[in-house]
Amino acid sequence: MKGLGKLIWRFVKLFVIFFVGVTVFWVIFYRFINPPVTWLMLTRGFEQKADSKPWKIDKDWRDFDDIADQMKRAAVAAEDATFLENHGFDFHAIEKAIQKNSRSRKLIGGSTISQQTAKNVFLWPGRSWIRKGFEAYFTLLIEVFWSKRRIMEVYLNVIEMGDGIYGIQAASQHYYHKDASQLTKSQAAAIASIFPLPLKWSPTNPNKRVARKQYLIRQNMRRLGPLDF
Repeated sequence: MKGLGKLIWRFVKLFVIFFVGVTVFWVIFYRFINPPVTWLMLTRGFEQKADSKPWKIDKDWRDFDDIADQMKRAAVAAEDATFLENHGFDFHAIEKAIQKNSRSRKLIGGSTISQQTAKNVFLWPGRSWIRKGFEAYFTLLIEVFWSKRRIMEVYLNVIEMGDGIYGIQAASQHYYHKDASQLTKSQAAAIASIFPLPLKWSPTNPNKRVARKQYLIRQNMRRLGPLDF
């Protein structure tokens, strides 16, 4: 039994070393190379085929400097007001999410932009505590190996913004027929307002809830100080 225990322990150590090595390399690789596709994009594509719809992954990468500053402000105002100050986690938001989860069967997140980027780029769609654990791990890695500028760039290029629409350039073209560099404050706030439910909400045809979110995001954008990326 002792020999078997040692063998198992050795296997576990080797697996952990292998896992950490591969994931760290993966994160560093994406620091310099843009992610070509995400699990969510592929999942949505298969869902479209299952519904007898054409496969659609509409995306067009834009570098950080080619995205309107108003869009970056809108993303921070809508999703993570402390983005530039936190280290990937907003513990106040996490505490609130835990309190809500204790009263509901539905798992509610308190995710920062870094956490959302980690799950969008490296993980599969879904909600579970196991996935949250991996999300925290990859969040720590991108906070260590990426800059906030890179996190925001990747975030705005891979996030789902409609049916088969991913990234700010595709969204900008689809909803406003313009380049992502030309988005106005109102348009940026409108796009940011649909981040939670991009398949159900529209920035150009908002319901009352979305219109309210757009107003609040514009107000928050005014309150934000300079964003020094």
